[in-house]
Amino acid sequence: MTAVLPTTPAGEPVAGHRLPVRRFARNRLAVAGLLVVLLFLLFCFAGPLIHPTDQTHTDLAQVDLAPGGTHPLGTDAVGHDEFGRLMYGGRVSLLVGLAAGILATVVGTLWGAVAGYAGGWVDAVMMRIVDAGIAIPALFILLVVSAVTTPDTLGLIVVLGLVSWLVPSRLVRAETLTLKSRDYVLTLRAVGGTHGRAIGRHILPNSVSTIVVAATFQVADAILLVAYVSYLGLGVQPPSTDWGGMLSAGLTAVYSGRWWLILPPGLAIILVVCAFNAIGDGLRDAFDVRGRG
Repeated sequence: MTAVLPTTPAGEPVAGHRLPVRRFARNRLAVAGLLVVLLFLLFCFAGPLIHPTDQTHTDLAQVDLAPGGTHPLGTDAVGHDEFGRLMYGGRVSLLVGLAAGILATVVGTLWGAVAGYAGGWVDAVMMRIVDAGIAIPALFILLVVSAVTTPDTLGLIVVLGLVSWLVPSRLVRAETLTLKSRDYVLTLRAVGGTHGRAIGRHILPNSVSTIVVAATFQVADAILLVAYVSYLGLGVQPPSTDWGGMLSAGLTAVYSGRWWLILPPGLAIILVVCAFNAIGDGLRDAFDVRGRG
């Protein structure tokens, strides 16, 4: 018997997971974005091993030094090396962004899958909750939470994750509404399969492309949200910092010509967020087989 390769809706043969990988690799902007993210991860987590600095104690003899010598990006108002601070701040921004983005995607995926699969009044109630949440700006919720309590890194991850799951839930619900009427799901239900098995065995695995793309964009959004709240002074507290906190600390100094306190963290935020968005666009194009022939 001759084996028949699975094909896409456009008649294109699919060879395991290689086809999306090849499509992604052909997207130069997405590959460049991936390289930027990898370089920043290497810079933030391995950089301090090469360029160790003290980011806890102040050094009043090294205050507001211009870039040069042992301080490639100068120093801040309390003598901290800005190059090293960019690394340590990047650790917090990337860690919180990645963790919060993943948490938001997990919560949104489960919520959307259950809502779409259940249908009826359950779907209506669950999605009205989502609509109400989307109507409230995430930044407003973060400001309220930050005014009530001072979140640490873990708290910031949880808060960001719980205000960012709404969009992924809608995407996964739409995918679930399509998948639950497929023959393999109907067959499973006909032979006595449980709802949990249908969701875990068929709905979620076949929604991987939507989930992965949503996760990528959620990470970019979470990094921006971290920068927003930290810029307003409501993020992680000193001596810890992140890129948004560095922007806030250097805002007034830029009027005195100390550009090195604000330009590097600002560029870092822009580059990383654009890189994750480029990766998300590349993944979306790689998984989308509609219209290909």
